[in-house]
Amino acid sequence: MTTFKAKLADPSQRLSMHVNVIPSAVTTQAIAVSGADVVVIDREHGAVDYGTCHAMIAATQGTDCAPVVRVSEIADNEVKRVLDLGAEGIIFPLVRDVEDVRRAVSSMRYPGSMGSRGFGPFIAHSRWPSDMMTYARTIEDRLTCGILIETVEAVSNIDAIVAEEGIDYMILAAFDLSATMGIPGQFDHPHFVKACARVEQAARGAGIPLGGIAMTEQDAAERFAHGYRIIAGFDVLHLKAKVAQTAAWTRRTDAVHAYVASTTPAQHSLTVPH
Repeated sequence: MTTFKAKLADPSQRLSMHVNVIPSAVTTQAIAVSGADVVVIDREHGAVDYGTCHAMIAATQGTDCAPVVRVSEIADNEVKRVLDLGAEGIIFPLVRDVEDVRRAVSSMRYPGSMGSRGFGPFIAHSRWPSDMMTYARTIEDRLTCGILIETVEAVSNIDAIVAEEGIDYMILAAFDLSATMGIPGQFDHPHFVKACARVEQAARGAGIPLGGIAMTEQDAAERFAHGYRIIAGFDVLHLKAKVAQTAAWTRRTDAVHAYVASTTPAQHSLTVPH
């Protein structure tokens, strides 16, 4: 199986990422076997506790889908704990400057690799082909560090941020960024468009893969046209959209009702005209 880190290193690859807000190993497994490159187990905005987080990470076993965790803050204790549950990477929120990047990268690495992560992979080593004492060597070249660009400070400091070592990819969080700019949801606002362009240019110049939200195929095409390599969606929003779509099938027009009423039950399986 190809690791997420290896996929990121191949500039020809476009990748799909799904944020797993629903605290369920079943949901994670469904995402993983459906072909997603990455599932992001969300401990920032989701209702995921540590026990469920472990089950969700384990649910990706046997697939080509990387289990990464979005933590609630840049904090050694939280990063250590989810990595020790077997996560293949971390996404860090609210990265504002170079110091934040350095703290994020350090929290993922063991002291021998210029990091601050405490050693205790009692659970993690079982997720990967290693024993407890070889886990550190096995996982070192596999872990990915992703950062969210979602503040005006991050945009202002973006050139310094992308020059810092240890970032594997960045996600431009459009709603959060627009909110911190005082224009929530106004994605066509000139100031927001300019901020996005600045981040995109910096990512291209540094060779760092960039990701963004894409809830439709048109969204995805627009992201790819702007040089993005990762598209991301949310499980709960996909679920709601699908349920709304199927619910709409029950609200047929009068013409369709009349057509169905005029046919026999055997004909009901045929395609109904619009």
